[in-house]
Amino acid sequence: MSMPTFSEAFNLVDYFLFERLSEGNGERIAIRFGDRAYRYDEVADKSLAFMNALVAGGVRRGERVLIVLHDVPPFAWAIMGTFARGAVVAMGNPDAPIENIRYLLDYTRATALVTHPGIAAAIVLQARSGAMASELQRIFVVPDVATGDDAEGAVNAVDDPLVVSLTRALGEAPDYARPAVHRDEPAMWLFTSGSTGEPKANVHSHRDFAYNTEVYAKGTVGYREGDVSVSVPRLFFGYATGTKLFFPFAVGGTSCLFSERPTPESVARAVEMYRPTIVTNVPTMIGKLLDHDEMLRGDGKKGLDWSSVRFSLSAGEALPEALLQRWQARVASDIYDGIGSAEMFHIYASNRPGDVRPGSLGKVVDGYELRVLPESADGPGAAPCAPGDIGVLWVKGDSVSHGYWLDRDRSWKTFHGHWCRTGDLFHIDESGYLYFAGRADDLLKVGGQWVAPLEVEACLMRHESVASVAVIGVEQEGLLKTKAYVVLRPGFSATDALAHQLQEWARARLAKYKYPRVIEFVADLPKNDRGKVDKKALRSRELAS
Repeated sequence: MSMPTFSEAFNLVDYFLFERLSEGNGERIAIRFGDRAYRYDEVADKSLAFMNALVAGGVRRGERVLIVLHDVPPFAWAIMGTFARGAVVAMGNPDAPIENIRYLLDYTRATALVTHPGIAAAIVLQARSGAMASELQRIFVVPDVATGDDAEGAVNAVDDPLVVSLTRALGEAPDYARPAVHRDEPAMWLFTSGSTGEPKANVHSHRDFAYNTEVYAKGTVGYREGDVSVSVPRLFFGYATGTKLFFPFAVGGTSCLFSERPTPESVARAVEMYRPTIVTNVPTMIGKLLDHDEMLRGDGKKGLDWSSVRFSLSAGEALPEALLQRWQARVASDIYDGIGSAEMFHIYASNRPGDVRPGSLGKVVDGYELRVLPESADGPGAAPCAPGDIGVLWVKGDSVSHGYWLDRDRSWKTFHGHWCRTGDLFHIDESGYLYFAGRADDLLKVGGQWVAPLEVEACLMRHESVASVAVIGVEQEGLLKTKAYVVLRPGFSATDALAHQLQEWARARLAKYKYPRVIEFVADLPKNDRGKVDKKALRSRELAS
């Protein structure tokens, strides 16, 4: 395929939204939220109204707008209206502690915050107490469907000129002219997961998102007109911002939202209600959905109905081969597992229609280039590892970040011109399929030999009793040993006999030094706000015990 190019005057609000109107698709349904539906022309009107509200509120071009919302329709016009203003989108988790949201406000120096009543009240309280030095010019309040908190009531209760109801602001601001925006102006900051230290923002320009949409969403997995999307990850996570909002909008599809916490039950309800053609998922939820399905059918009830789904997507962490095989035995549609990052906006290697290789992350997306280089390589020109040998993945493509905000040292280590050093360990086979081997800082040295936790986890996942597992290193009597936290599938009991059985299972299939010396059964594994297993939390738990 020929690589996409974009004119110098280029704004994502045109690419994702206003071009649908010029194509005659203004009356198509852009968003569904429960019983409510919003056409593309309605979303466009609300997005322009939000742009006007930003101007009226004193938010200037290039300044940050922090969106901290659950998955509700105003999320869409807040993003699109910010693009139209020429301001910069940043996003945060609405369920995070207020200290985390305060950190995002301080770090981004946001001049506008779009959020729910409880967060708005807490931020105003901190600002009044002098606990934070804020750049905020306006706080737009959106009703909280989870708590039932009303925006107008919250504005009256807070009684601060900074705080306004978003609905009222959309209706009161005068019309302003849209500024011309350059394709390389910052459009959005995407945060790292914060697995080591505070999260850092990748600065991305307008064309970054359009580029990946063209080569991955349209060119690789095949989003098409009329697709209906549902997502397990929440909208503030760039993986879901792309798959659930940007990609459907780019083809005239429908983004279907639900604001409840993702559980097997809430996801199943969303699939039943919306009948999506595409589901954005993560490995942990895939396993839980399969367990939920087995429980339903074991009780004589109707299991999951995935018949409307053309394909599902998986990312965030590698999809274990055993879990994919369980899915394939139950569900007719494929899962396209892929790898991406905030540094590149989205997915740059993936399985795809007609080419799913279980256990792999597929092949490079057209428009990107991958190299697996020795850990010691200080640039992309180093000699690559031989096929099958493990090294660090480097990726090149036109969606690469400008760098990390306020962290030049880390940026210099990660970005080398067009290239990004991911820090992830992979090997590529002779056919070009990519296999994840963990992160370099996850490797454990046990008995003088390196152990990759991912290899141990993949082995244990093949046992019939294991629903999910995480392996970390623990110190015992001054020596580092491997410990597996295991979540069991329904019907299995946590016993010493089963723990011994799992150890013997691993000993028979791995090098002897790799089997887990300790196994602890847990009800669930901790997750970070991206839905990934939070090994940092597990290590902290061990230190505290």
